[in-house]
Amino acid sequence: MHFVQAKGILSSNNGINIYRGCTHGCIYCDSRSTCYNFTHPFEDIEVKENAPDLLNRALKSKRKKCMIGTGAMCDPYLHIEDELKLTRKCLEIIDDRYFGVAIQTKSSRIIRDMDLLKSINEKSKAVVQMTLTTADEDLCKILEPNVSTTKERFDVLMRCKDEGIPTVVWLSPILPFINDTEENIRGILDYCVKAEVKGIICFDMGVTLRDGDREYFYAALDKHFPGMKEKYIKTYGNSYNILSPNNVELMKIFYDTCKAHNIMSRTSDCFNYLQEYPEKFKQISIFDLM
Repeated sequence: MHFVQAKGILSSNNGINIYRGCTHGCIYCDSRSTCYNFTHPFEDIEVKENAPDLLNRALKSKRKKCMIGTGAMCDPYLHIEDELKLTRKCLEIIDDRYFGVAIQTKSSRIIRDMDLLKSINEKSKAVVQMTLTTADEDLCKILEPNVSTTKERFDVLMRCKDEGIPTVVWLSPILPFINDTEENIRGILDYCVKAEVKGIICFDMGVTLRDGDREYFYAALDKHFPGMKEKYIKTYGNSYNILSPNNVELMKIFYDTCKAHNIMSRTSDCFNYLQEYPEKFKQISIFDLM
């Protein structure tokens, strides 16, 4: 890892990325794509060491409370978070300033910060987003080798349920000819139903491949699924959007299950929910104390 002094931390849509790069090793990771202009090896994590200070200043100057998002590009609970605790420091600031948070991860490390998530959720709103791609633990260790297994992530969802913290699952990506089976999708959905998730984000049953990401993915296919790369090339060529041949059938299972259990399934509804900040408290001004 290497440290940088970032110039800014809060994006125009109120998102933050504390780290840049990843050590989870997921074989399909879009963040490896060359369009993101990484100037360092992907596993050499860039650490924005002044992220908490920048966030504190940014939130202090905001007139209106809102949801702060993190985890869209780089997981906030990488291995080095155990040592650096930058994500925790940022959550402390969000908590202190009465903002909400929508945090996305694949790691059970988030349990460490359950106290802060509970505090934020009591004052405003905290939503934990968890990615689930396969119900098969052995396959999970191939697709996502250096991160919490699906069962461990399900345990996080259940812990959030017990603590009253709402959750949203990203059912993505689904890899054609690998995990695009009815058994797998039903297995993931069963986890979601048991955890009483608020919503599930699923654009389609498939994966996207771009330059940089595609090469890494194909190398992993050669290693773990001999002959699969050739099948992808023959079926999809150089396409960006790689849909499963079973997409229609699997999406029907997805929508039917969500409807039966009152789980949000429209991506627009899920994103609106993640961005909605509830007015649960009255802001105290200095004049109220006089």
